Amino acid sequence: MPRVVPSQIVEFIDLTFPKAKKQTDEGGRGFSLNRPDQHPCAGVVDLIAQLPAELLVLPGERYTEFVVSVAAIKDTLEIWKLRDHGLDVIPRFGDYNPISFIRRALSLCPDEIPSKDTAELIFIREEDLRANLRIDISATNQALSNGEWKAATVLAGSVIEALLLWRLDQFGEEERNTARNCLVDEEIFRRDPSDNLDRWHLHAFIELAAKLEVIGEDTSQQTRLAQEYRNLIHPGREKRLGQKCDRGTALAAVAAVEFIVRDLSSKSSS
Repeated sequence: MPRVVPSQIVEFIDLTFPKAKKQTDEGGRGFSLNRPDQHPCAGVVDLIAQLPAELLVLPGERYTEFVVSVAAIKDTLEIWKLRDHGLDVIPRFGDYNPISFIRRALSLCPDEIPSKDTAELIFIREEDLRANLRIDISATNQALSNGEWKAATVLAGSVIEALLLWRLDQFGEEERNTARNCLVDEEIFRRDPSDNLDRWHLHAFIELAAKLEVIGEDTSQQTRLAQEYRNLIHPGREKRLGQKCDRGTALAAVAAVEFIVRDLSSKSSS
């Protein structure tokens, strides 16, 4: 069964009850639900029943409106089995139609949240970046649990890259350039990378992070391994090396994420 998310239900409401969007977004006039609306209303209720509870992230007032509106529609569906009945507002809840309340509430909810076991990443002060990375780490762990080896390997690689880019960006340009020049002299870098970190590849991030002692030696080794495995997503390389993403590559890549989070967390608290 496909996973149901809030934006999917909002999209369905916009398609079947366009007046709800106008009422919530544009201050449009009220409207009534009637017996011919029973099947779309039943569809909304069924979709809500499949919605993961953890995605209902709402302030108290919006959550109350949501719960009461769902109850009102369920009761009306029972009435419609016997006769027509107009549902326009809920007494003592203002001028919004229950479908409009539901749409407004779900439009405030996220489609993804990190699992409770996901690392907090408290060393990252930027809230949006921290939240996005936690979602990506959670998705990586979920892919691993589901046996989606390629997805877990690739997602872990992108998280590694994002974490290292964030940390290296905290250094001053002079300090980064000094370390970069050492790597060029040591022929670890075959050519001098761009001054713009956003144009670097994962290999360069790993080696610069190791040179600047952002990550320890064991983490460096694990991350280099994860980089090699992530490169297997390229069909030519997979064919040439006779390897493919499997449980081992996924575990190695996810372990590298955990090692990096550990190192960044310990260094930020020291």
